[in-house]
Amino acid sequence: MEKKDPYASLRIKEFNIFLLVRFLLVFGWSMQFIVIEWQVYSITKDPLSLGIIGLMEIIPAFTMALFAGHIVDQKEKRNLLAICIAAFSLISLGLFLLTTESVLSNWSTNTILYAIYALVFFGGFLRSFFGPTIFSLVALIVPKNIYQNAATWSTSTWKTASVSGALSGGFLISWIGVDMTLCLVFVLVMFSLAFTFLINKKPILNKKIGEPMKQSLKAGLEFVFKNKVILGVLTLDMIAVLFGGTVAILSIFAQDVLKVGSEGFGILNASISMGSIITMFITTYIPINTKTGIKMLISVFVFGLSIIGFGLSSIFWVSILALFISGAADGISMVIRQTILQIKTPDDMRGRVASVNSMFVGSSNELGAFESGLAAKLIGPVAAVVFGGTMTLLTVITTGIINPTLRKLDLTKDLEAHEKLE
Repeated sequence: MEKKDPYASLRIKEFNIFLLVRFLLVFGWSMQFIVIEWQVYSITKDPLSLGIIGLMEIIPAFTMALFAGHIVDQKEKRNLLAICIAAFSLISLGLFLLTTESVLSNWSTNTILYAIYALVFFGGFLRSFFGPTIFSLVALIVPKNIYQNAATWSTSTWKTASVSGALSGGFLISWIGVDMTLCLVFVLVMFSLAFTFLINKKPILNKKIGEPMKQSLKAGLEFVFKNKVILGVLTLDMIAVLFGGTVAILSIFAQDVLKVGSEGFGILNASISMGSIITMFITTYIPINTKTGIKMLISVFVFGLSIIGFGLSSIFWVSILALFISGAADGISMVIRQTILQIKTPDDMRGRVASVNSMFVGSSNELGAFESGLAAKLIGPVAAVVFGGTMTLLTVITTGIINPTLRKLDLTKDLEAHEKLE
């Protein structure tokens, strides 16, 4: 194989446009989520109202996932993404209007709250379409021989936008207010919609257009559950997210265990994100096509160890280092997972496989937060984190033993085959 080019996918104009569209969307979405959580708690002063926000989003996202995957595999991807962004712009506009002074002074608190919940619910519905559409579109923009490189840059863009969006949301609330921050989100979404049309329409590679939905969904699920590599990767990531959800209880560690206050809380959060972002960029220079399965298992194992280290630490800088390593290991596993899914998924099933992926991983984020909170209440925060890390290690060891197909996975031949076809 030729020497690896870390900027291979960035030399494709349409992929750069795609990254810009994705950055604007995720930046806006992350900022919007932070602002809405702030606004809802400000008007209710009820912690349960924050939990309801997550519930309103995850219910439609989870229940609609397979249906969305079927639709994505049947439709042209560029236009479908544009439709999703246009619908998201309506949500952003609605949330902006709900936070204006005229609405706040004339509408009752419950009316505003229920309207916000309704828009968040609609956003969860759209979320079920965004993931499969973006996953499928990437495969139509870049050649298969640089899927790993494209997955790295795409995932890095998503993570960077997510972190910077959340940080910006917090600052902008105090600088320009909640309503104007949400207005800015609407503007960003409209820009992303405009840039989307700079991407050309893509061919529909599904040869079974018009296939009955029941048959289509059954075929997608059967493919995932019969493919030991894909099922193993999704299971690993799901368990890591489910039991390694330390983010949900970081505030407890900052206040009661490490006693570092709000500033320390911010540093702990940032250390995870920085580890993830830096490592994802580094992976553009490091090949993961050789011994891919082993590298995936090792990265999740290191993630579990670092979570245990964080749970046992009572020294601030050690905790920061442990979380940085956890973010770094998580970043590597994310890139490897996306690469495996892109290479091992047939073109006509990308939407459905991405939907199953979102059901595995997406729902685990919310369930993981619930598990961490419940465990912290029952056995204490330190024991809860150590338990989560231990469960992650046991899952890696078990997967490595019972799934030799994943353990022995090597993508070298797959990528070489794709290079010959290009």
